[in-house]
Amino acid sequence: MGREGGVRRRAGRRTNVALLMLLVLAFGTGWVAFGTGTTTPERIVTVLHGAAGLALVLLVPWKSLIVRRSRAFRSASWRAADGVALGLLVAISLLAGVVHVLGGFRTYAGLTPIQVHVGAAVLAVPFAVVHVFRHPQRPRRTDLSRRTLLRALGLGGGAAAAYLAVEGVARGLSLPGQDRRATGSHEVGSNRPQAMPVTQWALDTVPEIDLATWRLRVEVAGLQVAELDADALVAMATDEMEVVLDCTGGWYADQHWRGVRLDRLLPASLPPDARSVVAISVSGYARRLPLRDLPHLLVATHVADRPLSIGHGAPARLVAQGRRGFWWVKWLDRVVVDTQPWWWQPPFPLQ
Repeated sequence: MGREGGVRRRAGRRTNVALLMLLVLAFGTGWVAFGTGTTTPERIVTVLHGAAGLALVLLVPWKSLIVRRSRAFRSASWRAADGVALGLLVAISLLAGVVHVLGGFRTYAGLTPIQVHVGAAVLAVPFAVVHVFRHPQRPRRTDLSRRTLLRALGLGGGAAAAYLAVEGVARGLSLPGQDRRATGSHEVGSNRPQAMPVTQWALDTVPEIDLATWRLRVEVAGLQVAELDADALVAMATDEMEVVLDCTGGWYADQHWRGVRLDRLLPASLPPDARSVVAISVSGYARRLPLRDLPHLLVATHVADRPLSIGHGAPARLVAQGRRGFWWVKWLDRVVVDTQPWWWQPPFPLQ
């Protein structure tokens, strides 16, 4: 009996270690997917993210055995509350992720599945930390055995098969998920800007802007080198780009943008210590971009040959080719060439 109990404990510990590693992988790849804009890296990260989530589902039968043997669970102790909350939030996040993948960009009770997916994952973090602290599962040298490696490969193969099965369901039933982008986003409003959702990052809101007094100011080395009102900017708006706006809210739109390339608003020669350009919104929202992006940045005034609406950034917004939507600063107020490196900022906006 003692030997059998030891085997069960080892199997349970390995299952818990695997669950912890998969949770870290799923959470990490989820945030990396938010920041990756180019197609090939994004597809790799998105597949890893989805496979990690499905691998968690495959381990549920083994984890359920561990839970049923748990003293805290059998005694209905408060000590099991963190694990129950963690399991519930992970389940909600996984279910919402599958609904988003298969069902497309839709709203349910005022929330989109991707909002529920991300929100539940973020809420699960403190419970995960508490649970790991109270039930530490330390990797051991024996975890690198041939048998463990074969089991890991089997789990990976099962996750890959489950991922392909979900893709097969989307294609077989002609669900919206079959046409989603590498980022997982669904097409909404391509060449129809009026159909694009009006979305902002986190708590940012659509501001009220007086076009008569609005100005776009350009600063280099602490000096203002240009100031343009709406009419002057529109008169210069002769540059055009066909660029996909891929929002982290789970949708994308391929649009024809017109405006002024940002490098045309800057002096031909920048200071030698210049390292980044900061786009700042009327709302205070800001993102710092590398100078190498300048040829791919457009101060847009029009989309699909129509003036921007206020919800989509009028009188001017940044178009950042190859980057996700949170880099596309709306309601531009200032553009500042700075000496700080572009990465000297939180990876995701905190405004």
